[in-house]
Amino acid sequence: MKTDDLINALAADAKSVEQPIARTLAVAVGIGALLSLAAFLATLGMRPDFAQAASTSIRFLFKFAVTLSLAVPAFLLVRGLSRPDFKIDNRLWWLALGPVLLIGGIALELMSVPADDWHARMIGHNSFYCMITIPLLSLAPFAAVLYALKCGAPANPTVAGAVGGILSAGIAATLYASHCADDSPLFVALWYPVGFVLMAVLGAMIGSRYLRW
Repeated sequence: MKTDDLINALAADAKSVEQPIARTLAVAVGIGALLSLAAFLATLGMRPDFAQAASTSIRFLFKFAVTLSLAVPAFLLVRGLSRPDFKIDNRLWWLALGPVLLIGGIALELMSVPADDWHARMIGHNSFYCMITIPLLSLAPFAAVLYALKCGAPANPTVAGAVGGILSAGIAATLYASHCADDSPLFVALWYPVGFVLMAVLGAMIGSRYLRW
């Protein structure tokens, strides 16, 4: 049987496959996120002034807007990519929402903060922990996403793995944002993407082999 015929045959059974795969993915991501949350609370925990920052600091809330604007589209894409009949088309552009928000945040930060403070806000106080913590907190969600994708039939294993890596990093970055005291968009733009890029590359490498069918 040709590959196209196999894809069409799998797609024809969409009614019996779509919901189980979507449910498997949701459950897997939920479990992975809970494991990551447990590790986060046991090691780092939320910053002491979390409630105050959440109610008074736009910069603090903006970090979550950026991380979730990557995590949510990545989840929706992974759900589609788990199926053999999913057409990527222009939907990968959903992942551009986070960078676009971040660029806007950077522009506002540069306009509202004196130039002498730019470097200090960009370097921050937790750059090393940021680069290390986000990938480490991504591991449980990443393993869960790969498991769920393996239960499906991704037509493009490399892309599916890469987007799965972005999803796991989005979950981890959201958790880490509640601990990190560096709220400047300049800091977020410089250090947070390290974890996203690392997990996307790792996902593409593993996905190209592990998710192949």
